[in-house]
Amino acid sequence: MTDMPPYEISDTLSGLNGIRHGFFGRRGGVSGGLYASLNAGEGSGDSPDAVATNRERIRTALSARALLSCYQIHSADVMHVTEPWTVRPEADAMVTTTPGLALCILTADCTPLLFADAEAGVIGAAHAGWKGAIGGVMDTTVAAMLELGARTDRIRVAIGPTIQQASYEVGPEFRDTFLSESPESAALFIPGEGDRLHFDLPGYCRQRLDRLGVHSIHDTGLDTCALEDAYFSNRRRNHRNEPDYGRNASVIMLTL
Repeated sequence: MTDMPPYEISDTLSGLNGIRHGFFGRRGGVSGGLYASLNAGEGSGDSPDAVATNRERIRTALSARALLSCYQIHSADVMHVTEPWTVRPEADAMVTTTPGLALCILTADCTPLLFADAEAGVIGAAHAGWKGAIGGVMDTTVAAMLELGARTDRIRVAIGPTIQQASYEVGPEFRDTFLSESPESAALFIPGEGDRLHFDLPGYCRQRLDRLGVHSIHDTGLDTCALEDAYFSNRRRNHRNEPDYGRNASVIMLTL
């Protein structure tokens, strides 16, 4: 199909029975300008019709019954999804045992995480910017999966395209915030110019998941900020003083 958007998959989730997933970037859609072309962000300033067409292409690519995204607020709130919704709930993670419902995380530098316990038939998806990550969104997602019958030793996690350490420059106050909560995160900061540092956000996600007893983790290693042709990036938008930005879609579902 000419309108089938391309997407990346993760080694740790590929081949799992009953699981389908994909990391979609900015290629294969109908949006123009700053949003060219597969902008999946319903909260962006893009044409709603264009976003709806893009999201339909993503839904079709995975043969999902519905593509569901939350109104993301950088929280640790998680939704147990049992049916499609018409009004997006405020949350930053979702879990489900219902086939055909594609859980879609929207990002433009924050870290998308896709979770699966194929044996239990439980999946999850989380939006982990630094606030959500330090605030426990991975903890609440894993806890919600366990309530549905998953086990930490069976959960596999894929870390999707996100801002990588080379692109993520922060100040010393940012490091202090993390060290006060998580002293072991010190190794995730490397020196930059002057008092600037570079932070490894996906590395922090791996560290946090490891503390939760989840060890089967694969990081795609794709840098949203550096790979301009492939991914939307809020930090790149800020560098260029652009008025808005599109959103990448990270999606997982139980097959019908």
